[in-house]
Amino acid sequence: MAEESKATNITLAISAGAETTNQLKSRSYERVVVSLLFLSTLINFLDRQTLSIIAPLLRDEFSLSNVDYSRIVFAFLLGYTVSQTFVGKLIDHVGTKAGMLLCVAVWSTVAMLQGIAIGFFSFCMVRLLLGIGQSGNWPGAVKAISESFPPRRRALAVGAFHSGAFIGALIAPPLVVGLVRSLGWRWMFVAVGATGILWIWLWVRFYRKKVSSPLRVPTETQRCGTPVLAYLRRRAVWGLMIGRFLADPVWWFYVFWLPEYLTRIRGFGLSAIGATLWIPFVFAALGSGLGGYASGALMRRCGSPVRARKVVMIFGAVLMLFGIPAFLTQTSAMAVGLICIVLFGYACWSANILTLPADLFRSEEVAQVSGLVGTAGAIGGMLFTLATGWLVQNVSYSPVFGLTSVMIVCGATAVVCLVPGRTNGNRQNALTLL
Repeated sequence: MAEESKATNITLAISAGAETTNQLKSRSYERVVVSLLFLSTLINFLDRQTLSIIAPLLRDEFSLSNVDYSRIVFAFLLGYTVSQTFVGKLIDHVGTKAGMLLCVAVWSTVAMLQGIAIGFFSFCMVRLLLGIGQSGNWPGAVKAISESFPPRRRALAVGAFHSGAFIGALIAPPLVVGLVRSLGWRWMFVAVGATGILWIWLWVRFYRKKVSSPLRVPTETQRCGTPVLAYLRRRAVWGLMIGRFLADPVWWFYVFWLPEYLTRIRGFGLSAIGATLWIPFVFAALGSGLGGYASGALMRRCGSPVRARKVVMIFGAVLMLFGIPAFLTQTSAMAVGLICIVLFGYACWSANILTLPADLFRSEEVAQVSGLVGTAGAIGGMLFTLATGWLVQNVSYSPVFGLTSVMIVCGATAVVCLVPGRTNGNRQNALTLL
């Protein structure tokens, strides 16, 4: 009996050791996935930010008005908008690895082609194509997270990879200004766009699918794909769509119009833009990580991932209201400081709303739902960009800053009221989610 007991203890010890080893390997691979997604997101925003940083220079060279510039930004958002749902469905169909590889290859090539643009029309066309290519990054990345992370660590993982957007926006001003001064703006586009080629090699080398938790075997209907109209019949999807539609324009405004605002209203030159514009995005990167960590830490107290996400999102929405005093203050330093708070709040918000599709839907549906919700956000950004161009040209920046505050309050209200506080299990099918 003693020998049997001893043998049993040895077996249990071996099993525990094997389990610990597997957990360590799993955590190590999770870090690899987050690092790869962080890099793709960073490169995505480097390629995206290049135009806005040198917009004052290009506007002077090609005699572009505020309305012309808003239409170039609109072209990017148009491509980004119309392709998100399609690209999300494509990624669900071909798989995360192939889908992400295709998207990065397309947008990196187009990013380099920006260097041969010769005026308003060519910039509109190349930015349209850039938007189409870049639209797959977030649906694909959230799908990769849903395949590799358990629910409690999911928002932190999304916050970590999503911080690549803010780090990309952070390093873009000094990097782009330096490259323009040394190479000229045309070769700057080529140099920045070429970074995606290295990422493709890393992705092919290191990424593999690893579903983090057992999933039900898909039914025949699920294998064929759920129609978009089925998602549009769900209250939760509308909550996410309205939230993104009203909140994403805040981010697009600061990404595409902040250099213009600082140049035209605050009197910043190109060197001052390169030396200052990165600072708000440091706070955005911090907000992304802390926002994801906070919702994970709140999960036990709130009783569900969704409730925890909502608490952090409300906090982020309140911080975004500091956009109004940022415009009203007389000093540029104070304005930049308040904008730092706004972007910190937005990053807390976005890390959690991006995670919600992975909390609410099955892995094989996450990219399509993320793409559909992202489409709503891009439509909001697209329309608000056109409105911004007209308002700046004919009125001032004042109503723009005011509108962003009203919109985020409405967006937060929609998410709180329409997205259910609990899920029936880890992930739900669109046909069963209430």
